[in-house]
Amino acid sequence: MTHQNAEHSSRFGTGSEAGADVPDANDNRRQVLYWRLLARLFDHEEQPALESASLAVVEDIGLPSALLDPGASVDSVVQRHPELAPEFDGLMTPAPEEDGDRDRAAEVRRAALASKVLLNVFASGSGTVTAEQLARWQSDAEWFERALGCRPGELRGGRGSAGRAGAGGGVSPTGTGVGGPAPDLSRLIPAIGPELGSIEAGLVKRMHLREVLADPALAARLTPSMSLIEQLLRDKDNLSGVALANAKALIRRYVDEVTEVLRTQVEKSTVGELDRSVPPKRVFRNLDIDRTIWKNLTNWSPEEERLYVDRLYYRHTSRRTTPQRLIVVVDQSGSMVDSMVNCTILASIFAGLPKVDVHLIAYDTQALDLTPWAHDPFETLLRTKLGGGTDGTVAMALAQPKIAEPRNTVVVWISDFYEWRHQELFDSMAAVHRSGAKFIPVGSVTSSGRGSVNPWFRERFKDLGAPVISGHIKKLVHELKTFLT
Repeated sequence: MTHQNAEHSSRFGTGSEAGADVPDANDNRRQVLYWRLLARLFDHEEQPALESASLAVVEDIGLPSALLDPGASVDSVVQRHPELAPEFDGLMTPAPEEDGDRDRAAEVRRAALASKVLLNVFASGSGTVTAEQLARWQSDAEWFERALGCRPGELRGGRGSAGRAGAGGGVSPTGTGVGGPAPDLSRLIPAIGPELGSIEAGLVKRMHLREVLADPALAARLTPSMSLIEQLLRDKDNLSGVALANAKALIRRYVDEVTEVLRTQVEKSTVGELDRSVPPKRVFRNLDIDRTIWKNLTNWSPEEERLYVDRLYYRHTSRRTTPQRLIVVVDQSGSMVDSMVNCTILASIFAGLPKVDVHLIAYDTQALDLTPWAHDPFETLLRTKLGGGTDGTVAMALAQPKIAEPRNTVVVWISDFYEWRHQELFDSMAAVHRSGAKFIPVGSVTSSGRGSVNPWFRERFKDLGAPVISGHIKKLVHELKTFLT
C-alpha cells in the first residue's frame, strides 16, 4: 500500500488497527464509497483523495480493485470473480430485518458493489458511443435491474413485462443475505424504468448508427431495444445494402422477442365459455369417467360386484366464439413509438385467433391502412413512418366504413390525444360509441406503463362511459380477450 493510501486508511479507519481504535470505522468506510459515488455522478473531474481512500477500502475488505475502474463492466468483473455474481442479485432490495447488531462490515461490502452498478449505469459520459459501448451499458443495466430484484430488461420495458422476480431467473427478492442496509431503490422503480429508457435512448442517438450497421461485426454487437428500434424505424429510408439488411435483422429479432412475451399474455388471459350447444367429441381423451360412473350407479350389481354401463358421458371442449371485428387505430407520431411497436405486434397476435377480423390503421397527419400486413408485425413496422403532427380525423375517415356490424365490433384507439381538431374527432368517437360498437381509448400500451394523455380527452371519455386505459399493456390484452372470446 502506498504512503497516500496508508494515510487515508488511517483517516477513514480502513486498517485493522484503525478498526480497533475507531468504533464506527465501517460507517466511515461506507461513507467514503458513497461520497465517491456522488462525486463521480455529479462531477466529471476525478477526486484523487476519494479515489485513493476508496481503493484502500475495497482492498482492505477483500474485493477486487476492478470495482473502481469506470471502464470495467460488471460482466467483466463477474467473469474474473464469479463468486460475486450472487451478491449482485437483489443487492438493492430491502434486506430482511434481523435481531441483534447490524453487520457493518457487510454493509461496506454491499456499498462497494452497489456503487459499481450505479456508476456504470448512470454515469454514461458524453461524446460518440460505439456499438460495443452500448452493448456494455445494456449489460450493466441488466445487472442493475437484477440488483433491484427485477428480471433483466424488465424496467426498461423493452423485452419483458413480467412482475417483480420473486422466483426464477436467479433473482432473490430479499437480497443476498449479507445483511445490513444498502441503497434501497425498490420504492423508486416506477421512476427508474423511464430514466433507464431515457439514458439508453441518449446513448443510441450518440452512435454513428449508419456506420455501425454497415459493418456486420459491429451490428452483431447491438442488442435490440425500444430506443434502438425507434432509431432504426426513423432512419430506415436512408439505409441500403448491408446496413438495411442488418437493420431489418435487428427489428426482426426485437419483434420476435416481444411477440413471444405478448402471445404468452394473450394465452393466459380469459377465454370464452364452453359452448354446450356443440356435441362433445366422442373420443377417449374427452371421456368423463366420474360422470359416467355416477350416471350408471343404478346398474350396480351387488351379487356380481360389477357396474354395467348403459351410456358413456364426454366432456365439452369447444368454446363459444362469434365472429368479431377488431379495428386498431394507432397514432404513429414520434411520442407514440413504443405504442406503435407494441400494438402492431398485438394486432398480429389477435389476427391469428380464429374468427377475429383484424384491421390496423396508423396515422399522423395522414392515415395508412396496414390491414393487408396486420398478420406480420415486421412488415407492418417497415411500412410505418414515425414522426410528424397528429390529426385523428383522417384515421377516423378510414375506420368508420369498416364498422359494418357495430355490436360485433371493437375499436381500439391508441394515442396521447393531443389532437389538432379535437372537438371534431371526439364527436366522431362518441358517435362510434353510441352506435353500439365497443370503443376503447388507450393512452399508453408500453411495457413500462409510462405515458401521458390530453386531460381534455380524458375527462370527456370518462363522461362518455369509456374511460382511457393507461398503464401496462396487460390491461389492453385483458379487455380485448374478454370481448373477443
